[in-house]
Amino acid sequence: MIATLEGILESRGNNSIILNVGGIGFQVYVPGSTLSRLGAVKGKVSLYTHLHLREDNVSLYGFASGEELALFQNLISVSGIGPKAALGLLSALNPEQLVMAISSGNIDLIGQAPGIGKKIASR
Repeated sequence: MIATLEGILESRGNNSIILNVGGIGFQVYVPGSTLSRLGAVKGKVSLYTHLHLREDNVSLYGFASGEELALFQNLISVSGIGPKAALGLLSALNPEQLVMAISSGNIDLIGQAPGIGKKIASR
């Protein structure tokens, strides 16, 4: 398992970055909250990571804080919520807002995230 990565930010996209770690460029998917906290390209970056293995795909997800990582891992344990939907939730709402929305059952707020309908939000 890859728990953390530290390296140089090579490039950034809408929902992913390329992080150069010891000469190897890792594509890491990140929520908007993490993307906004990263410094400039060529700057040093440290991320908490989740390696997601599927039969046909290997993806790496990165987070600025351990709290975001833990929330992501809790979200993907819910039936019907995959990594992309969980990333969408963490991009639409900051961790505090998301925890508050879940604990209060605010389905409308949760359902505003891309890829999350009312049925999944109610889970």
